[in-house]
Amino acid sequence: MRLRRSLKLLGERIWDSTDVAPSTKRPPPIPGDHLLSALSTEDITVGTTTFASLGVPAPLVAMLANSGITAPFPIQTATLPDALAGRDILGRAQTGSGKTLGFSLPLVARLADGYTMACRPRGLILVPTRELAAQVQGVITPLAHAAGLKVTAIFGGTPQNPQVAALRGRADVVVACPGRLADLIEQGHCHLGDVEITVLDEADHMADLGFLPVVRRLLDATPPEGQRMLFSATLDGAVDVIARRFLTRPARHSVDAGSRPPEITHHLLTVTPGDRVGVIAALASGEGRTLIFTRTKHGARKLVRQLAQTGTLAAELHGNLTQGARTRNLAVFTSGEVRAMVATDIAARGIHVDGIELVIHADPPTEHKAYTHRSGRTARGGAEGTVVTVQTLAQASEVRTLMRKAGVRPQASAAGPGAAILRSIAGPPAKRSVRVPAARTTSLSVLPGDQPVGRGAAAASASFRGRRRRR
Repeated sequence: MRLRRSLKLLGERIWDSTDVAPSTKRPPPIPGDHLLSALSTEDITVGTTTFASLGVPAPLVAMLANSGITAPFPIQTATLPDALAGRDILGRAQTGSGKTLGFSLPLVARLADGYTMACRPRGLILVPTRELAAQVQGVITPLAHAAGLKVTAIFGGTPQNPQVAALRGRADVVVACPGRLADLIEQGHCHLGDVEITVLDEADHMADLGFLPVVRRLLDATPPEGQRMLFSATLDGAVDVIARRFLTRPARHSVDAGSRPPEITHHLLTVTPGDRVGVIAALASGEGRTLIFTRTKHGARKLVRQLAQTGTLAAELHGNLTQGARTRNLAVFTSGEVRAMVATDIAARGIHVDGIELVIHADPPTEHKAYTHRSGRTARGGAEGTVVTVQTLAQASEVRTLMRKAGVRPQASAAGPGAAILRSIAGPPAKRSVRVPAARTTSLSVLPGDQPVGRGAAAASASFRGRRRRR
């Protein structure tokens, strides 16, 4: 109760400082708004900034401190004052920059002490993938619990009944993938008419996946006077259209230019087709955590089997797994029970696993943005990391263009399975004396009874427009 009163008093101080009644969701224009677009990290002295000085309520500051989080990241320093004041936010920041706390803290602080009706959430966070939905839920749930709020995640690949039950149980905040949320709205299980704060996370990735038509429908269903925050690695093309249509005089923040670039060492290894698997196995055999990317789901599954034949155990993550299998595989990788994971680009965005020391492009991506996002899974939070691209001679011209567009100059060499450079990259081989129990090993692929999942965004959008799928 004291926590809720503290949050309420903070909210009253915020509104008093802007001379706007608490019942008005959108604050008035702030003088000098045109200067906000010029803000960068160079304008912010992060070393002397604390969450408390940015206006975060004391109970939330204490919870962050208990988790070892005491200093805000640049994107948080830039956006929190405006977000806490109720302004629309248009933020651009590189992957792993701390955007989740940047929108979670103001969302929790501003929704505290409100009342939520069944099936009518007051906070909405839209994300492109199930894994990102689960991770955002994991970040915001402790904060929401401290403020007396309930959070639920809504995404496909799992039964909808528990999600419907959570909505009926008056979930205050919904973290959702657009397709499943649109489906539940069509069935009458969820209504967005009470949404006060909407967040679009990884908006450019939603555009890449074709989700923007259904995202527009969902935003149209939320009250236009509500606060909206959009975060994206890029703010051009379709993302710019969304921002112009749904954000009102947003505070614009971009911290890429002033952020310290991640400490990543890039390698380019040329191999023969026959040596490809052996080279990847040697790289993945070290003590460190390794994330391996392939272009296709079939390629990921095949590579997992090939690595197992060399004695390297790897989990897999791709769209042909049910959500349960994907969650289990990600869990054994995150815990370190399995040191290698083979994934498609489903893991290139939004997946945060601490301590990934090595990223391997077993299949070079087709475009430079994918290379950047894949590589961004390592060297997070100020750590160092290594990225290795494996190519054959037939791929050399394509990869050369890819590297130039990505602005990367890799250390190039030819390599076979016994090359010294492989051990210098991977480090000493991991001990293989302890084997994963058979019961857990089965979680590394599709379990009995699991069926391939994954309806396209276009199908979800069509369903939301009123054309029900056959069941």
